[in-house]
Amino acid sequence: MDKPRVDAENPLLELRRLTPARIALGRTGTSMPTSAQLDFQYAHAQARDAVHLPFDHAGLSTQLAECGYESVLLHSAATNRDSYLQRPDLGRKLSNESAQILRNHASAHPGGVDLVIVVADGLSALAVHRHTVPFLARMREQIEVDGWTVSPVILVEQGRVAVSDEIGELLGAKMVVILIGERPGLSSPDSLGLYFTYNPKVGLTDAYRNCISNVRLEGLSYGMAAHRLLYLMREACRRQLSGVNLKDEAQLQTLESDAGADMKGNFLLNSPKT
Repeated sequence: MDKPRVDAENPLLELRRLTPARIALGRTGTSMPTSAQLDFQYAHAQARDAVHLPFDHAGLSTQLAECGYESVLLHSAATNRDSYLQRPDLGRKLSNESAQILRNHASAHPGGVDLVIVVADGLSALAVHRHTVPFLARMREQIEVDGWTVSPVILVEQGRVAVSDEIGELLGAKMVVILIGERPGLSSPDSLGLYFTYNPKVGLTDAYRNCISNVRLEGLSYGMAAHRLLYLMREACRRQLSGVNLKDEAQLQTLESDAGADMKGNFLLNSPKT
């Protein structure tokens, strides 16, 4: 196998230690090195596999039960993976049978709930399999501290983000959060996304949702993602809104903070200290 030509004066070489991005790959003649090309093809195959990996809802339900969460399995209006990928609109609503299941549940438990947690395979069931349970384990204690009533976790096969609005409305929920597999990238086939909505109902646009992205071991940690989500939920209850009018200004701990003190606000919004 050919070896990449290394330029000791290339400043991008130092950056390779800090990012999985494909930079400073070197070259063999006028072409990309074979090793870099094979790595690219492998990453592309991982992304394709993540999109088509079947949703192991039975295994996930068992893990959730061990963590103390009940669960209910539903299905979107997309009957199979092909229709899900070709018809995004079908993944945004429940099948008639699943909608009726929720109506029956709501009739048996009138009064609604504070929070509904939805888990959908999305475009990467791999992300859901890997990260749902450890993330919800971090959330459980704080949910109990805040005293929120929670429905069983709703598992949705072939689901997209907007399906959570219908679920939240049918269950009379004050808030809904959906954990969903994000579109795989060439360095992140298992990225989990969180989408939060206050007062969910059918027909809402993305402007009414808050997104926390790239939840995985190599991205945003479970603890930080839970911290940000809980902040959004508490602020949403206080201000009775979500989406573009609700900014993430959670207090963040940084390595530069003195003695581990929190830095108040979003570092993108705050002016640097002088």
